[in-house]
Amino acid sequence: MEQYFLATQKMEQEVMFPSLLRGVFPQQEGAAPATGGHTDLYERYQLLKAIKPVVEKGLASVTDQSPAGTGTNTDASSDDDDTMDAQLEERLSHHLAGLQQVLTHLTRDTNALTRRYSQILEQISPSEGQPSW
Repeated sequence: MEQYFLATQKMEQEVMFPSLLRGVFPQQEGAAPATGGHTDLYERYQLLKAIKPVVEKGLASVTDQSPAGTGTNTDASSDDDDTMDAQLEERLSHHLAGLQQVLTHLTRDTNALTRRYSQILEQISPSEGQPSW
C-alpha cells in the first residue's frame, strides 16, 4: 500500500500539466491495456487521482473501526465462533489478496503514467547545451 501512495504522490508532484497527456496512449511495457476501449493517459490520470482519496478513506475507515466485544461465550457457541472465525480469516485473506493485486495494478499504471509524462516533457523542452533562441 505504501508503494501505491508513494507512486501517486510522485505522479501528483511531477504531472504539472495533465493536459499534455491528452491523446497519449499507454505503452505496452508498463501499463495494462484499457478495458472497454482506448483510454488516453489523461483519462487514466483523472481516474488515478479520483481513486486515491477513496483508497485513503477506505484505509482510514478500516483502521478507525474497532472490533465490538461479544460478551460471554458458552461452550456450544464457542465451537461455532471458532468455525466462523476461520471462515472470516479465510475471507479476509482472499479480499486482502485481491486488494494487493488491485494496488499493484494501480501502482504499475501510476508509475507508467509518470514515466510517460517525463518522456513527453523531455521531448518538448529544449536540450541542455543548445541555445533556445
